[in-house]
Amino acid sequence: MVSVSQPKLPIINMDDLKAGNEYWMLTCDKVTRALEEYGCFMAVYGRVSKELDKEVFDSLETLFELPTETKIKNTSDTPFYGYLGPNKTRPLFQSMGIENATSLDHVQHFTNLMWPSGNHRFSENIHSYANLVSELETVVKQMVFQSYGVEKYYESYDKSSTTYLLRVNKYKPAKIGELNVATTSIHTDKSFFTILSQNHVNGLEVQTKDDKWIPVEFLPSSFVVMASDVFMAWSNGRLRSTRHRVMMNGQEDRYSIALFTFKKGITEIPEELVDEEHPLRFKPFNHLEFIGHHSKSPLYVDERAIKLFCGV
Repeated sequence: MVSVSQPKLPIINMDDLKAGNEYWMLTCDKVTRALEEYGCFMAVYGRVSKELDKEVFDSLETLFELPTETKIKNTSDTPFYGYLGPNKTRPLFQSMGIENATSLDHVQHFTNLMWPSGNHRFSENIHSYANLVSELETVVKQMVFQSYGVEKYYESYDKSSTTYLLRVNKYKPAKIGELNVATTSIHTDKSFFTILSQNHVNGLEVQTKDDKWIPVEFLPSSFVVMASDVFMAWSNGRLRSTRHRVMMNGQEDRYSIALFTFKKGITEIPEELVDEEHPLRFKPFNHLEFIGHHSKSPLYVDERAIKLFCGV
């Protein structure tokens, strides 16, 4: 009997990159091909030190142990940005959102809600972590724009045109004897990019073009970089929006961190990405309006949501 090897995500080293040299150009091609084929890739990225990574994940245990009446203070005018507690459809999952996490003032505002007497170390670590991960997002975005020959549009999508939401998540283990328990439904993200990290407990799975599921095993100093619905639309459908889920095994809590990026203002499809092979598939749209619309009528939780919102 011939064994069939399990597909794995592409692994791309994102350290020691210098724009313009041969290694940068080779990595541009790898990144873009991975996002077209899988919608995501495993980025090896050592700028977040092991010490900072450990401190941040250790602090999440303390954060989620806070009373529910404290955690529900994490609110937002933007749908899905605040605290999400366990419910009938996701009894093992809870999540909190830190808006504009690259701003120390915003991180401190969140921290003071959770710890009125202050928690300087938490603020400092989360702020540093968010900024380092946002730098990875910036590089990946630059690479895709360069690969497609549309660098002239990048200024409209740089850091000044982007907002960052850091979501911290806790997944409780399934009951003893239960295996492969889904704690989140199959979905795509409604952001521009999502960059994920986790503690030592695996659970993330991503779906391939042929509907196979890849269990993701994180490497040391690694992050999963995902193209989400809005980046797929910006690319006129050339990039995939990653369908994914979390399946829990074992008896340990899983903690993960997701940096979601959102485009301010109007997203337009570059004319260079429209041709006979790729006819125009999406009209110009406002990212945050898409979020608001989706929250009111979530007919779909996958990439069909953006197609319904602004598809041609």
